[in-house]
Amino acid sequence: MPSDTAPAEPQTRGSGRSLLASELRLVLGRRRTWAMLVALAAIPVLIAVVVRIASDPPAPGQGPPFLDRVTQNGLFVSITGLVVTIPLFLPLTVGVVAGDTVAGEASLGTLRYLLLAPVQRGRLLLVKFAGAAVFCLAATLSIVVAGSIIGALLFPVGPVTLLSGDTIGAWEALVRALLVALYVTVSLLGLAAVGLFLSTLTVVPVGAMAATAVLAIVVQVLGSLEQLAWLHPWLLSEHWLGFADLLRQPVDWGSFADNALLQLGYVAVFGALAYGRFTTKDVLS
Repeated sequence: MPSDTAPAEPQTRGSGRSLLASELRLVLGRRRTWAMLVALAAIPVLIAVVVRIASDPPAPGQGPPFLDRVTQNGLFVSITGLVVTIPLFLPLTVGVVAGDTVAGEASLGTLRYLLLAPVQRGRLLLVKFAGAAVFCLAATLSIVVAGSIIGALLFPVGPVTLLSGDTIGAWEALVRALLVALYVTVSLLGLAAVGLFLSTLTVVPVGAMAATAVLAIVVQVLGSLEQLAWLHPWLLSEHWLGFADLLRQPVDWGSFADNALLQLGYVAVFGALAYGRFTTKDVLS
């Protein structure tokens, strides 16, 4: 009897939507995940508090982009928070989650039980990527939501002057901030795919996490070197800060499309590499 009932949990996890639900519970139910989300949300709060208690407001061009607009309108706190977190903090957290997708379960020994259930490895890999993608969205939304709340509490909120010089209402400005969050989420999908692939190469999740985070820093360094201008269009970080076109009237969707196309290329390439590695990997030994 015990041998008949033992596989029940893997079979539940391996059945369609329940597999995705199980993965989301695994990713979003960890204390580590919530600690990272809280840390990300604390960044715009810190920015707002420092600017509020400072004796002089930031001058135009001083500090990160949009920082000088924070005192004029609190809705810019969330945008400034995204600008600050994109180069390091967001890639670091995404690297932790993506690098743990496969290697984490392999190190704990739970991956072999998952694959004993009637589930295809390709579907399992897709679910793992979906979990990382949901975290990307949760991470960016935590910054936007926390920044919008603290900005409304500490600074005036009203009509927002866009980069094009046009003025929009506060609610429309909030929608623009959510569009920026979606842009940043898309920007992180390529890195999540890279982390997923690296996670299939090892049973040590820390190694995959570190490699993903280091790679994110390396591509940004390469993107800052003018001598490698020919390489820049192919770097996954090329359009990470290109969401300024979403803050114009009318919205220019060109940069959004270019960014999405680039990230889709990385997802396709590294997703295929991850699939090739994962489907031939012996995780049952």
